[in-house]
Amino acid sequence: MAKRLVILGGGESGVGTAILGKKKGYEVFVSDFGQIKENYKEVLALNKLEWEEGKHTEELVLNADVVMKSPGIPDKSPIVKKLKEKGIPVISEIEFASHFTDVETIGITGSNGKTTTTMLTHYLLKQGGLGVGLAGNIGKSFAWQVADNKCEGYVLELSSFQLDGIKDYRPHIAVITNISPDHLDRYEYDYSLYIEAKFRITMNQTEDDYLVYDADDEAISKWLEHNTVKAKLIPFSLSGSNKKGIYVEDNNIISTIRNKEFTMPINELSLEGKHNVKNAMAATAVAQLMRIRKQTIRESLSNFQGVEHRLEKVLKIQNVQYVNDSKATNTNATFFALDSMTTPVVWIVGGVDKGNDYDELMPLVREKVKAIVCLGVDNQKIINAFANVVDVVVETAGMTEAVKASQKLAEKGDTVLLSPACASFDLFENYEDRGKQFKAAVQNL
Repeated sequence: MAKRLVILGGGESGVGTAILGKKKGYEVFVSDFGQIKENYKEVLALNKLEWEEGKHTEELVLNADVVMKSPGIPDKSPIVKKLKEKGIPVISEIEFASHFTDVETIGITGSNGKTTTTMLTHYLLKQGGLGVGLAGNIGKSFAWQVADNKCEGYVLELSSFQLDGIKDYRPHIAVITNISPDHLDRYEYDYSLYIEAKFRITMNQTEDDYLVYDADDEAISKWLEHNTVKAKLIPFSLSGSNKKGIYVEDNNIISTIRNKEFTMPINELSLEGKHNVKNAMAATAVAQLMRIRKQTIRESLSNFQGVEHRLEKVLKIQNVQYVNDSKATNTNATFFALDSMTTPVVWIVGGVDKGNDYDELMPLVREKVKAIVCLGVDNQKIINAFANVVDVVVETAGMTEAVKASQKLAEKGDTVLLSPACASFDLFENYEDRGKQFKAAVQNL
């Protein structure tokens, strides 16, 4: 009898898993507590897959042999609790799909920088002639691509939620870009649980695999001191004191991976900012482990275009630069954004706060921010944190209003920076929607 695969969540990962499950002979059922988007309904209909929306019908869900849960559904949701009580395995799309492919994967996680690092790594490998797919948190789902079976490897961006749902998944190369408090609402506000979730990326690795990590990161270094990892360790670091792996010396990135010296002047990188030097180092480490030619790596690092909604320069109007950093959904990401600013800043900030501590931003805000424009339903925490530090703090209720207020506050030579440090769900569909609305509002000025 065919095994029953139930999928919770009818989004990209859910529909991809459904297609792969059907192809592999499972009896498939998709259940979404919200509404399924029209384009996904069409795909489900085309593939003759059963689905429901607006509810989880228990008799159709609790009879599963295995359940794939979308990363957005928390473990404490009632249906997941019931499944666990019954001992039914609840896994992530990454785990499910990994059982149906033999090709190597590169798994990239971290609180910040993972999208840029994933896209840059994918770009380096593609330019080097490898037919690798790009999946995980970005683009077409991993399961869907495994069902199509056209790739000779995959670069996967993995969130802690996706890693929570793995059991046997083993990336050949794992990358941890950094760890800072984020999503603590999903980890009982216990930072150590979140750190553990990130390190699940290496738990099944063997001596033949690699773990590339930021050696300057306190949380990562501490964890590695107290835990053993089987994979070969490849550190990257901005301080020249650590001569292992890949490091910076005299404004050059220097790598000794595979005993081949590679150097790249930092000023030739297409992406600006210290955090992007780290992203470039992580991607370079992977490219070297995958034996991409040095010349190809150098050229790719100097012409990579960057990621939408991540420090994206939108327009210059009356000598004021507008920058879209909507992807900054936590304070750590905003720290990088403010740190890379070289002009006075009008800062648009706010949204759904996931337990932010704004103290770490204080020195940068004092030094660089001339005015704050709040963009959220509840801005009290931001006002309390910064009212004494910044002369002007304005509250707005929507993107058009926020951009117009910023234009009034900005003078020639300033930067208007959308870097919300918060999730977007109070006023927008997601951070992409927030970034697109910002760009539209700027273009309408």
